[in-house]
Amino acid sequence: MKIANRSRTFSWFLICMFPMILVACGQRNDAPTMETTTRNEPTLESETAQLTDTQVEDIVRRSYRFVALYNVNNKMAMDPANPLATGGWNVYRANPVLTDHTVQIIARPNNDTLYGTATIDLSEEPVILEAPAFDSKYVSLMVTGYDHYVNIPMSTRQGHFSSRARILFYTERTPGYSGEAVDGVDMIAEMSGDFISAVFRVMPHANEPARMQGIIDAMNSAKVVTLSEYRSGTASESSDSVDFPPFGRSDFDLFSNNLLEVMQFVFNHTTFDPKDELDQELIAAFAPLGVIPGRQFDATVAARIDGARFRAAAEKIFKQEMAKATDPQFLAENGTGLFLPKGKIKQELLLFQSILGPIGLPATEAVYPSIGSADGSPMNAMHDYVISMAPDAMPPATAFWSLTLYDSANGFFMPNDRKKYSVGENAGMKLDEDGGITVYVAAEQPEGVPDENWLPLVRGDYAIDIILRLYAPDLQAFATWTLPKAEVVE
Repeated sequence: MKIANRSRTFSWFLICMFPMILVACGQRNDAPTMETTTRNEPTLESETAQLTDTQVEDIVRRSYRFVALYNVNNKMAMDPANPLATGGWNVYRANPVLTDHTVQIIARPNNDTLYGTATIDLSEEPVILEAPAFDSKYVSLMVTGYDHYVNIPMSTRQGHFSSRARILFYTERTPGYSGEAVDGVDMIAEMSGDFISAVFRVMPHANEPARMQGIIDAMNSAKVVTLSEYRSGTASESSDSVDFPPFGRSDFDLFSNNLLEVMQFVFNHTTFDPKDELDQELIAAFAPLGVIPGRQFDATVAARIDGARFRAAAEKIFKQEMAKATDPQFLAENGTGLFLPKGKIKQELLLFQSILGPIGLPATEAVYPSIGSADGSPMNAMHDYVISMAPDAMPPATAFWSLTLYDSANGFFMPNDRKKYSVGENAGMKLDEDGGITVYVAAEQPEGVPDENWLPLVRGDYAIDIILRLYAPDLQAFATWTLPKAEVVE
C-alpha cells in the first residue's frame, strides 16, 4: 500500500505498504456457507490435474492466506449469520461493546478493544474513510486485503487520532483515478486489493464510564463515502455488479469446494508485482491449473482437482502450523515478524499468521506471545493453572496489556455467565500488594483469589491456550523480557 499524507498539519510523505485482510482459520469459521455445491467439480471437458502430494501442499501453503482472508472479509461484508457483519460493501459499522463468546467469526478475538469496521469496494471508484478523534491511550487503523499483508496507516503510536482525518483508498484498477490530491482529504492510500477491510481498534477505558462513552460516540461518528458522494453530497447507489464466489463455513470447506474459482477471483482483484518473488511463485503454482490473472473462471478450462485431497492437505498443514504456536524457539525467532506490509514478511509467516489467527497488528503496535506451561506440556482443561508476574517482570507495554484464555481447537473464548475472558486494564485486574499480579485459570474460583484475576475454565479433556497481548510494546525491553509460565495447580 502506498500512502500519501495530504494534511496541512503534516509534512508530505510517501510510505510503501500493501493491503491485508482478516483471516478465519480452518474449522474455526462456523458461519453458514452461501452455497453448498462443489464448485471445483468440473465438466467432462476439463482435464484432471496430475499433482504430486508435494505440489498439492505447496499450492495450499501459498493460497491459504488468500482463502482465509477471502472468507473473513466477505463474511464481514455479506454474511447474515455474522453478528459483526457490516451488511454490505462501502459500509462502516461500529461495534461499541466488547466481544464475547458468541462471536465466532474469527479465531482468537480479543475483548480488550472496541472495533469499528469498514468493508470497502474499490472496484468502481475511490472510497474515503472519515476517521474521528479519540480520547484513548491506544487506537489504530488496520487495513487489509485478500493477500493478508497488514498496513497501519494511522495509530496513536504514530501521533494520529488527535483530530478528525480523511483517508482515501484506491487501487491501480479503480476507474478514473490515479492518486491525485483531493481537497479535504488528508491521506491517499493505494491498495493492492479491490476489496478491503479497514478496522479501528480502540482501547475503551472501561473503568472510566464517561470517557468510555465519549470513545463510543467517536466510534459511531466514523463513516465511509465514495469519492463521488463526497464531492456531490449525494449518496450513490451500489451497483452490486460483482459476482462473488461463495465463501465457506471454514477455510477447509473452501479448499474442498471452490478453491480454483476463489483464487481466480482473487487473481483478478489483486495487484501482483512482477519483481516480487512470492507473487510470481503463487502465479506459477496456479498457472497449470488454468487459473491466471485476467481470466474469468470457467470450469471447462480450469483443471479438475480433487477437493478432498486439498482439504486433507489443508487440515494437515493447519495442525503443523498450530504446533508452532507453543514452540519457544519458533516464537523467539519470529514473534515480532508477523502482520507486516508486503515485502517485509516471508511466506512461512504469512501462512502461520493466517492459521493462528487473522487481522493481527505488527510488533510496533502489538505483540501476541503465547503463554506456555512450566513443564513444557500442552495445557489441558482437565487442570487448573496459575500465572504469576513479579513487579519487575510485568509486561513491557506502553499502552496496556491483557491475558486471554481460548480453547485451542477453535480459538474461541470460554463460555461463562460472567463474560470474563481476559485479565487486564479493561477487563479488570487486581495487582498484588507488591505491585505484581497472580492470575488463576480454574473451573471454580479459588478461595481468596480476586474475581478480577480469575479466568473461568470449562472443565474437559481438551487443549487450551492463553495469549498475552501487549499494545504499543517497548520492543527493546521486550527483547530481553522473560515470558511468564503457567504452573499446574495441584
